[in-house]
Amino acid sequence: MKGIPYELDEQTNVTPTVLSKLFRKLHLQPHHPLFILRKQIESYFPHFSYFNTFNPIVTVQQNFDDLGFPKDHPGRNKTDSYYINKQIMLRTHTSAHQLEVFRKGNNKFLISADVYRRDEIDSSHYPIFHQMEGAQIFNMNNAEQETLDDIRYVTLLDSTLSVREEVYDDTRISESNPTQSCHPLEQVDLIIRHLKFSLNSLVKKLFMHHDKNLKIRWIDGYFPFTSPSWEMEIFFKGKWLEICGCGVIKQNILNNAGQNDKIGWAFGLGLERIAMVLFDIPDIRLFWSQDKRFLDQFNNFNHNEIIKFQPFSKFPSCIKDMSFWLDKNQDFHENNFCEIIRNVAEDLVEDVKLVDEFVHPKTKKKSLCYRINYRSMDRSVTNEEINKIQEKVRIDVEAKLNVTLR
Repeated sequence: MKGIPYELDEQTNVTPTVLSKLFRKLHLQPHHPLFILRKQIESYFPHFSYFNTFNPIVTVQQNFDDLGFPKDHPGRNKTDSYYINKQIMLRTHTSAHQLEVFRKGNNKFLISADVYRRDEIDSSHYPIFHQMEGAQIFNMNNAEQETLDDIRYVTLLDSTLSVREEVYDDTRISESNPTQSCHPLEQVDLIIRHLKFSLNSLVKKLFMHHDKNLKIRWIDGYFPFTSPSWEMEIFFKGKWLEICGCGVIKQNILNNAGQNDKIGWAFGLGLERIAMVLFDIPDIRLFWSQDKRFLDQFNNFNHNEIIKFQPFSKFPSCIKDMSFWLDKNQDFHENNFCEIIRNVAEDLVEDVKLVDEFVHPKTKKKSLCYRINYRSMDRSVTNEEINKIQEKVRIDVEAKLNVTLR
């Protein structure tokens, strides 16, 4: 890991496959779709500071404790996060750097970075993806003037866009999504108005060539480091798609950063999720492809253009099933199973699905059957090749998960 030695312990669960991609930095590669999208979002916030090169290796304190994550939060589990040891991990979100940036006196900024989470395997999930964090804080004594000046400026820019948006927002402050007791309600209302206006306008700009009649919906959310909190969705291909999470920054974070007299908002969005929609990229694995047939499609265009991906082929799949028994009351987490498959097969796996399960009436053991869909993005695979990989997967699953193969 860049020549820095780290002690390993019983918390260590990061894999060689994940470590091999640690410093690819797709969001910094010119003409890559994630680079193009990042530049488009940054252009919407021209007066913000940009931070794009933070180290992905952080402390547990930075990733969880500084942001108010409860000790029992599921995100802390080894099934969900990658640990180098008990104190050091791979960041699970760009918010891990929020306190650091506030401490340096920044009042409005964007952070873009690769983040790491153990997850399922399908066309929209990958253990490494890219987030963009945005935050803006205002002087408590002058919040009204500062927020109104910003809104007037953005309204002027918006008048040039040929997009009509419908915004559905029936969210209300409530016991389940409360304001912070230290914040006067009048100031919170200003921050909420500015936040939602800013994000509505951002999405309007991003999708202006994709949907001339954009539908946006706001719903209540929960994040340990904001309150109140919301999720923003757009209507896409007949269903609502989450675009980002956001909220009013917890005041203790600002206080710890020496920004006691400030109040503000933060948001976080996944670049791949938006890029898959805008560029028509069907499989998240493609972002990691080094195939020129993918990369060259975006080489000759400026950062203001969204170029639709043209599929260059669809190679045949090779499907393998795997069944095994779990002992009665045995702890099993699907993320651990998928992690073993990823570490062996890497990007040759398109998806993994549970296709059957039952409990034996006498032994009370549970049987699970998973279907593993192997498909390369840039070549045909042979049954012989996949059989060797599948056998290695079977060996590792039996040894590491303590299951009985069928």
